[in-house]
Amino acid sequence: MTGATPTDILEPTASDAAPDPDYAALEAALSAALGPRGVSSDPRQREKASVDGARMSPIIAEQLPLGVADLVAFPADAEQIAETVRIAVAHGASVTPRGKGTGNYGQAIPMPGGLVLDTSRARAVVEVGDGWITAEAGAPMATLELAARQHGQQLWMYPSTVHSTLGGFLSGGSGGTGSIAHGSNHEGFVLALDVVTPASEGALLHVEGDDALGYVHNYGTAGIIARATVRLEPANDWRGLYASFEDFAGSMSVLQRLAALSPTPRLVSADDPHVSAQLPPDPAFPEGRSSLRTIIDASLIAEASQIITAAGGRVEDVREGPQVSAAISVLSYNHPIEWLQKSEPGVYFHVEVGGDALIDRHDEVMAVYPGAHLHIEATRLRPIGMLAGVYESPERVAAGIAALTDLGVGVHSPHQWNVDFRLPETIELARRTDPRGLLNPGKLNPDYAGPVKGAIR
Repeated sequence: MTGATPTDILEPTASDAAPDPDYAALEAALSAALGPRGVSSDPRQREKASVDGARMSPIIAEQLPLGVADLVAFPADAEQIAETVRIAVAHGASVTPRGKGTGNYGQAIPMPGGLVLDTSRARAVVEVGDGWITAEAGAPMATLELAARQHGQQLWMYPSTVHSTLGGFLSGGSGGTGSIAHGSNHEGFVLALDVVTPASEGALLHVEGDDALGYVHNYGTAGIIARATVRLEPANDWRGLYASFEDFAGSMSVLQRLAALSPTPRLVSADDPHVSAQLPPDPAFPEGRSSLRTIIDASLIAEASQIITAAGGRVEDVREGPQVSAAISVLSYNHPIEWLQKSEPGVYFHVEVGGDALIDRHDEVMAVYPGAHLHIEATRLRPIGMLAGVYESPERVAAGIAALTDLGVGVHSPHQWNVDFRLPETIELARRTDPRGLLNPGKLNPDYAGPVKGAIR
């Protein structure tokens, strides 16, 4: 894996989008197509649509604002998403797609201005079948899970931000609850997509299998997802098991053992005592102890409890009900680091890390960054996590990524907005689908050589 350099982290790429479209004319055309509430040039709406979770990165936060939309469109269904793209392209305007804006790396920021296409009103669940669900791009993942449950099924996976949109999760996300069994969202989760591109001239293109993979995790730079079909599986009877250990070593000692149980747990997360203390108050998070949380099949409660107690831990609570999985999910992946940052504003940054070295060489890993803390997750093969440290400079972050790589740690950087998955394939696809470079300009950098998606798996 290639280590990051300060240049990889810091420099935005140039946009070749057409300059200075007639936004008044574009607004009028969109208003005619979407209705007067379907487009806005209000400064507050434009500013709101031009930020995402990028402030979680102090490196990106120092550069904000990176761009402000000239207009925001709110299409109400997949067909209106396609029509919005057609009209914007006809006026030479760039189009930056947006779901709930929960991404943390600036991928949803409209760097050249232009039109932000907010998909959050296109939220219909179209159909639920045996092993699949079809929904529009703006449908929240929590809504899809509820719809699947009503048919005795569940999503293969959903992100830690459970109210993220389907299109946002596929375009900018990776994995989450369910990834222990099914990996990342490009590994068979997506069955089919309906996408719109400048070259399609307002038509929705239906793509399946490997053809659909070309539009996953590239931030809408090759095509904008309007509707998607993703995999379901039979529903489990899940429980939320909360445990604690005197120290983080105890939690780490059982993490992958719990993940290896059958049926496979949906999530296994743990935090060191300092991070645990920053989580929302809960009797299941006792003061001064490392918290471990798992979404586990009801049939495994006794076996999991025995593993935990044999390792010196204690079970704090076992909870059931539809909200328990969501409550544990929103304390997974980068969310505990957000709580850490809220508790000490302006202090911490983080990088995404993975590999057995997180446990086997834990002390060396923690020594890379001053004041380091670790949130850890189980996966099918090896642990992954979020390593937080006290922020000093972009150069120090980059040096730490190189040091972690030398320790055998996979690293993905949340301090850059470049497409970092199947980059050559995406560039080639975008040449055909978006020859004028109007889709989310600034995110498709052919010279990007930093850490890539998949490095922490």
